[in-house]
Amino acid sequence: MTPVADLAADIARDEKRRQLYSLTLIVILGAVVFAGYGQANDMNSGGFLQGLAKFFEYPGEIVIEAWQSGAEFPGLLVRFLPALIETLNIAAVATILGGIGAMVFAFLGSSNLGVWAPAVPMARRVMDLMRAFPELIIALFLIFVLGTSPVPAMIAVAFHTSGALGKQFSEVNENLDRKAIEGLQACGANWLQRMKFAVLPQVLPNYLSYFMLRFEINVRASAILGFVGAGGIGTELRRTIGWGQGSGDETAALFVLLILSIFVIDQASSFLRKRLTEGGA
Repeated sequence: MTPVADLAADIARDEKRRQLYSLTLIVILGAVVFAGYGQANDMNSGGFLQGLAKFFEYPGEIVIEAWQSGAEFPGLLVRFLPALIETLNIAAVATILGGIGAMVFAFLGSSNLGVWAPAVPMARRVMDLMRAFPELIIALFLIFVLGTSPVPAMIAVAFHTSGALGKQFSEVNENLDRKAIEGLQACGANWLQRMKFAVLPQVLPNYLSYFMLRFEINVRASAILGFVGAGGIGTELRRTIGWGQGSGDETAALFVLLILSIFVIDQASSFLRKRLTEGGA
């Protein structure tokens, strides 16, 4: 056989060996998962398949009770509107404060903007630390210190937002075109002028998109924090879900308000981004 044929045979042999190893690994992993599922299922008070059949019972009760409420359902939406506004206020203030902090960390953590070199890894590690703690853990600690109120929720969400948005903003910064920066630098512009006239016009549309997405996330996070005493729509959800049967219409109204708020935020994001990129066209 020629050297080329020998090489082709070796490659084919190695490929078959790799496929055999992959198949063996998949079989082993499948056996481990199946055995673990069986053991966990035996330890439960009920079986997985039996529980799966009842999965839609509670959502179905919510829908049925909401339908049975009839003309009273719009009144429930109005009744819980103040709780939604409180949740939106928590999320909005937290997103604004977190967004301001994110912009600071993003500019300090971007290696292509001419900042002090040691500041870049320091800013990135701080953002890593801020993202590492879930909002719920921070909120529980702050509630222990400050008491139950919307303030701990706002601080917790803002803290996490600074780290999460800062990471996204810094990646937007590092993907921009440096030609405008270099042109202004050649004309003698200082650092702030380069950031204002060369960087911000490029990054603001993506900043806005990420900011509004984070606002959506923070609305849901603020609702969840209501379960631990932070107020807003989450507190009402904890009450209605805890009561169980008979309060499904109230639970449905709260979910409808949350869904509608996300729709409105998404449409506002599209509108603002279009105005920013197309100048209102």
